[in-house]
Amino acid sequence: MNRTTILIAFFMVIVAAYAFYSAPWSSADAKEISKFNCNSDESKNDDAVEEVTEAGEVAEVDNPLIYEGETHFANMRQMTFEGENAEAYWSADGTRLIFQRHIEEDGCDQIYIMDIESGEFELVSAGTGVTTCSYFQYPNDDKIIYCSTHLTNEDCPEKLGAGYVWGLVPEFEVLRADLDGSNIEQLTNDSSYDAEATYAHDGSRIIYTSLASGDLELWSMLPDGGDKIQLTDRLGYDGGAFYSWDSTKIVWRAYYPESEPEIALYNEMISVNAIAPMALQVWVMDADGSNKFQVTDNNGANFCPFFQPGDERIIFATNAYSMMPMDFNLWIVDVDGTNLEEVTTYDGFDAFPMFSPDGTMLAFGSNRNQANPGDTNIFLAEWVD
Repeated sequence: MNRTTILIAFFMVIVAAYAFYSAPWSSADAKEISKFNCNSDESKNDDAVEEVTEAGEVAEVDNPLIYEGETHFANMRQMTFEGENAEAYWSADGTRLIFQRHIEEDGCDQIYIMDIESGEFELVSAGTGVTTCSYFQYPNDDKIIYCSTHLTNEDCPEKLGAGYVWGLVPEFEVLRADLDGSNIEQLTNDSSYDAEATYAHDGSRIIYTSLASGDLELWSMLPDGGDKIQLTDRLGYDGGAFYSWDSTKIVWRAYYPESEPEIALYNEMISVNAIAPMALQVWVMDADGSNKFQVTDNNGANFCPFFQPGDERIIFATNAYSMMPMDFNLWIVDVDGTNLEEVTTYDGFDAFPMFSPDGTMLAFGSNRNQANPGDTNIFLAEWVD
């Protein structure tokens, strides 16, 4: 057994123990969260869901995809029906989604663009290597960006075999291409992990995560790959960043080890190109990297944060209020961390939310209504404030 395998196995035990025993519950928490959580099967979607009509009246919607308590959803549509489909992000004109997908259990994600009206989608990445983190080039949808290993290695990288641990594949680079996948431009070019890239909605810059400094930091660059600027410098993982709709702020997930054992273990994992944060929290900063502040503060894992249009609230996924560490629901909170509210109540995995540019729809990934165990599919929900 090599050093990397031993480290990963050890970190899995630590993370699993942390996730299981660091329950965020107190008696006060339980009373507060009980208003939102419906954990029994009997309390789920056997009944109709209320919808607020244009006239302000309450109507009933018989949609089996919506669970009791999901009052922000007026309707819901399932967009994919097999495999692992995730990180679906809207085009600026609100007519398409770009997302990553694979069907085979040992397959590697590739990037697809879906027409929302028809539900049809087509491959736009190279079809080799592994890809992640795609986004339309705002504000004109004339290009796409995604991250891929295929320029260096066309094979599917070896998986680490652990849901809690993922590899920081050094061959990942940020690429830009035309909408059909042609005319690929390489925007990053170093021997470290470069991924998790998204556009500012005014088209001015790209935010991404890189190991170029030796630690997982957030960087920004121009759409052509120029003027790379490091925005974070605290030891730990900074990633999964998105710009606000007015492009003046950035929201991201972060894990900062504090104790000496945590720091030592984190550095060991980075040295073998792997990471498994235990307590990711949501942070916000100005687009130039100034004025950083923490939004969430709990014992769970909080990730995939995204601004609601208007930039006053943030939607994100967390397991902080679930009885099981792998149960993630969507929650929404004011930017200052107040007015926390549960959005989804499904006993499973709901994550990767993105509002449509006009704020009327929410795209997200979920394990609900699986055809096969392990399936994650993309859903669109009509949003009700």
